[in-house]
Amino acid sequence: MHSTHTSSNTLADKIEKITSQSPMLCYQCGKCSAGCPVRDYMDESPNQVVRYVQLGFDEHALKSKTIWLCASCLTCTERCPQNFELAKFMDAMREIALEEGCEIPEKDIVEFHKSFLKQIENHGRSYELGLLRDYKLKTKNFFQDVDLGPETILKGKIGVFPHSVKDKKGIKKIFNELD
Repeated sequence: MHSTHTSSNTLADKIEKITSQSPMLCYQCGKCSAGCPVRDYMDESPNQVVRYVQLGFDEHALKSKTIWLCASCLTCTERCPQNFELAKFMDAMREIALEEGCEIPEKDIVEFHKSFLKQIENHGRSYELGLLRDYKLKTKNFFQDVDLGPETILKGKIGVFPHSVKDKKGIKKIFNELD
């Protein structure tokens, strides 16, 4: 018996392929958005972005500043009664937006994202001082938040030297496979 399968190529399908979870799992309780530490800076709440994807408003979802402002802190994932990994969803959204050449509303956020990934590739984890250095060099925002630097370093919030994971070759392999 021969069956024909029509494959859909919606944003929801792309996200499911990348994350192995369906955006349809979210039933819009809003706990993710209520607990999000950067929600006040977003144009849409995180659950609204998921809802846009669920309803097929793909372009609106991909143009949202929210996907770029997500700090991937996992607060949303911890609060979700459906075990929907929203941080993974947001990461997939950023990946798709870059692949599809979407206009990014906040250019500096893209540079931050790229700088962050460079630190992960080089050290297997975030090296904050290197991240700041790379970000500042790319954006030329040398004096933005400069007053926070010394206090942050003195309090030990930013390490002066990088801490690398043991399997840096494994991390490099992952990044090489993505290229």
